[in-house]
Amino acid sequence: MAQVAVYDMSGKEVGTVELSDGVFGVEIKEHLLHKAVTTILANSRQGTQKAKNRSEVSGGGKKPWRQKGTGHARQGSTRAPQWKGGGVVFAPAPRDYSLKMNKKEKRAALQSALTSRVHEQKLIVLDSLKMDNIKTRDFAAMMKNLNIDRGLFVLDSSDSNVILSARNIPQVKTTQTNSLNVYDILKYQTLVLTRDSLKSVEEVYA
Repeated sequence: MAQVAVYDMSGKEVGTVELSDGVFGVEIKEHLLHKAVTTILANSRQGTQKAKNRSEVSGGGKKPWRQKGTGHARQGSTRAPQWKGGGVVFAPAPRDYSLKMNKKEKRAALQSALTSRVHEQKLIVLDSLKMDNIKTRDFAAMMKNLNIDRGLFVLDSSDSNVILSARNIPQVKTTQTNSLNVYDILKYQTLVLTRDSLKSVEEVYA
């Protein structure tokens, strides 16, 4: 089992903790990481784009001029794509972009992402993460103490003081253990867990 240091909010080392090899010490499967990120991004697309093709625009029933003798090119409708107000060629229509992953693939991808953070020394464990008041300044000071620029903070339970304090910092995201996903782990430079959330992650994703 790998061991990592445990810090308090002032950046002082207060102990160590052992990481479960079943979650933080697995073989990194890059193809599953790619598949997981692709799936998450695809599933976040609304797919509500829409434009009208020539069968849906109104008007255009009358032939604009006779077929021959005018010197113009032949035209059958003023709602053809080359006309102003005409329909769009191959117009986009609402569609479902969602993709699926098997449960075992999702779990293996998440374990690979967590293991990659350990290998890259981008995992920080806090003894606890509590704030008495909603203060973005205090949260930013805590990040500076821990030398964190871009961080994903994983909470064991919803803490409104912590969540609201971090909300206005662009390079920070807070989440809970049951909402942890591969995309967020890889997007943010540092993964920050508390002792409680670490225990929950090991229980849920083992």
